[in-house]
Amino acid sequence: MSHFPAALNAKEDDIAKMLACAVHMGTRNLEPAMERYIWKRRSDGVYIINLQKTWEKLILAARVIATIENPADVCVISARPYGQRAVLKFAKYLGAQAIAGRYTPGTFTNQIQDKFMEPRLLILTDPRTDHQPIRESAYVNIPTIAFCHTDSPLNHVDIAIPCNNKGKNAIGLMWWLLCREVMFMKNMIQRNTPWNVMVDLFLYRDPEEQEKEEQVEFTRGPIFENPEESYGAPPEQWEQGQEFASSAEPSATGTGAPSAQQWDDSVKATPTWDEQ
Repeated sequence: MSHFPAALNAKEDDIAKMLACAVHMGTRNLEPAMERYIWKRRSDGVYIINLQKTWEKLILAARVIATIENPADVCVISARPYGQRAVLKFAKYLGAQAIAGRYTPGTFTNQIQDKFMEPRLLILTDPRTDHQPIRESAYVNIPTIAFCHTDSPLNHVDIAIPCNNKGKNAIGLMWWLLCREVMFMKNMIQRNTPWNVMVDLFLYRDPEEQEKEEQVEFTRGPIFENPEESYGAPPEQWEQGQEFASSAEPSATGTGAPSAQQWDDSVKATPTWDEQ
């Protein structure tokens, strides 16, 4: 049973999304500190994460983020490609700072650096991949929230949200849920109305697949409801040759293509070399 008010409990739709995106799927390896978030172990050795624990930690993290008055004091980081798009979208809707891609060592500790920042809160996608910012946050006492898998180390992680952080759909959904709950708590959107931002915007998209889709749309060309708009005259007119015949006839003003008689007259009027 959850200790949260009824408004903060997970909805059936949220749990269905988490199951569809395999948020509960773990690995065959288990860190001792993550054992408290495990529901059971399957016969093939894969650990299953307790989604009730996942939701409780998600709400706790959202409450911590909502207490930061200035959103720019929150820094979200993802070095893995699957979480980079979600991090950028999260920063866009909440006004946080995002570091997508390679993390520059010394961003939190080296004041001479151009990109030096002093955030009040750090949110990470994977503690194992983002180990460098976690280590630097421990030097300067920055609280850290991280999405943790069953085999993720919890060193210097203050709030661990247990979930599948290796699947592109799972990590995108978790960032979307966290962003939505923070916006609910900050009263940026109403809880009784659904958020009009789709989960697809937070999901990773392969650049090669996106280029293939764009090429297919480009080769199709514009779609016309009326075939005459795309091909001009109807096929009946092509067979009869009316379009070409009308263009060959001279107009009333004297313009247009010359007739056959005019071609013959012009050829006869042209002098040959013998006549010259």
